[in-house]
Amino acid sequence: MADHGSGTPASAPAPGNTLRYRVVVDAPDALVPLLERAVDLVRWQSFDSMTEDLLDRLAREALQQAHEAAASRGYFSAKVDVTLDPSSAPMTVTLRVDPGRPTKVDAVQLTVTGPAATDVPVGVATVAQVQAGWSLRRGEIFDQDEWAAAKSKGLATLRASPFAAAAIARSEALVDPDAATAGLTVEFASGPAFQFGALDIRGLSLYPESLVRNFSTLRRGDPYSIEAIEAFTRRLVQSGYFSSVRAEIDADPEQHGNATVNVAVIEGPTRRVEVGLGYSTDTKFRANATYSDVNVDGHGMQMLIDGRLETKISALSLRFTRPPTEGGWLDTFTAAATRTDIENLITETAGIGVVRRGIDNLDTPSIGIGFFVDQQRPLDAEETSSHALYVNGGWIRRRVDHVLTPTRGWMGEVEIGGGIPGASTRSFGRVVGKASAWVPMGAENTLVLRAEAGAVIADSRDGIPSVFLFRTGGDTTVRGYAFESLGVQDGSATVGGRYYAFGNVEAIHWFEESWGVAVFVDAGNAADSPKDLSPAIGTGIGLRLRTPIGPFRFDVAYGERTDSVRMHLSVGLSF
Repeated sequence: MADHGSGTPASAPAPGNTLRYRVVVDAPDALVPLLERAVDLVRWQSFDSMTEDLLDRLAREALQQAHEAAASRGYFSAKVDVTLDPSSAPMTVTLRVDPGRPTKVDAVQLTVTGPAATDVPVGVATVAQVQAGWSLRRGEIFDQDEWAAAKSKGLATLRASPFAAAAIARSEALVDPDAATAGLTVEFASGPAFQFGALDIRGLSLYPESLVRNFSTLRRGDPYSIEAIEAFTRRLVQSGYFSSVRAEIDADPEQHGNATVNVAVIEGPTRRVEVGLGYSTDTKFRANATYSDVNVDGHGMQMLIDGRLETKISALSLRFTRPPTEGGWLDTFTAAATRTDIENLITETAGIGVVRRGIDNLDTPSIGIGFFVDQQRPLDAEETSSHALYVNGGWIRRRVDHVLTPTRGWMGEVEIGGGIPGASTRSFGRVVGKASAWVPMGAENTLVLRAEAGAVIADSRDGIPSVFLFRTGGDTTVRGYAFESLGVQDGSATVGGRYYAFGNVEAIHWFEESWGVAVFVDAGNAADSPKDLSPAIGTGIGLRLRTPIGPFRFDVAYGERTDSVRMHLSVGLSF
């Protein structure tokens, strides 16, 4: 057998002995894992029936395989050498790869042909997005995987827009091994702009097609976008009716003006019982149980019974939710009773109400009415009772890249309501505003900004149920302070005030895509008048994890007013 590289004859194994060898890969660390996967000589070294002829063939093939592997990482002039040392047991085979100079991209030419090139504003904006998002730029090492990923990303960007049938018409990577340069050319053919047509729904047995249609905000004739499809799919998954949902457009260019949306669903179980135990630094230990039936009347009416027992909060609620109307409204009827024991204030509140909200979670209007009775027992202060017939309206607007785990964009919410005169202990108005923003600061840093404020418009808080007053402090508001410990002092208790405001500024450095470290400053308070809203300051550091159910946060914060350090644990967005 030939010794590939030195030309020295290799000794054959003695007759009757099994041929064994081990491979030593002598190459830069970044290439070793790739060579171990790509070269058969390495992958076959544990083969039990190895023969001299097979080893000879693997050694010859290793030269080409190693060349191709190195070239896929931009090293087109690599020198490859295979040597065998039969004096060791088992035989040592050395694969040496000197990658040489890496090939770098020196020119990139991206073009989009077809209707997108002249379609204003959507097509032109999408073309600009393709060009701005191109990831393999001049000066970077030419890598086959990166080359393929860059083309796939560009194509996906086009197909996510109305140009759902876009394709790569031509792509070329012109490599000059001597100059170690690569010129890249890609032409995307956009194809026609698609518009939504009818829904084709499959998989239903318990529910009528109207239930699925009423969750849709897709309108015939509207421009196609993958975001609209994903939002529709997300609403169906979150509705509770289905265990699986798939929706996609029929990207037939001949039907681009009336493209069918194919929807395939798998209905989930109608009844479910869930129990759980938990802990949070705000409300301490928790036990909860829920029973739900998403088809209690045979027509898609949902029922949820929920009970929870926590160290500071106990609650029992019954909720009924109708399927969405043709106009895209969800009606929810609720009866609930809650008892809290927080900061030396015991509250007992019961209420019934109905809320109508829109199905679109990007722009979500809501209106509601409810009747509440409330009792407050502050330590060392007078016990009070109150009731209110409360009417309110609200709007939530989300402009984020991901609803549960945003990394860029903003969210805002406003609510306006009031206690009706004659049906309430006293009349009052109420307004609350909330805003959050996520600002990327390069690839590894994010700035998170949040602010909230609210006011109860009345001469006094007396006679206003506690659920409409404000306290703050805790895991999701002003860290460094106990849960709802910032408010108005009444005897030895902290009770709700008529005004509140707080804000957070948080900078996160992401070490990997899913986890990072944050530093933050919080400021806020609640009071009975705006002039008394002297902010309590909290500062600290925390751990951030991105999870499927929202961001997980573990914080250690210093409260300037209490001169103490507290730990805070929370998961999910606060609104």
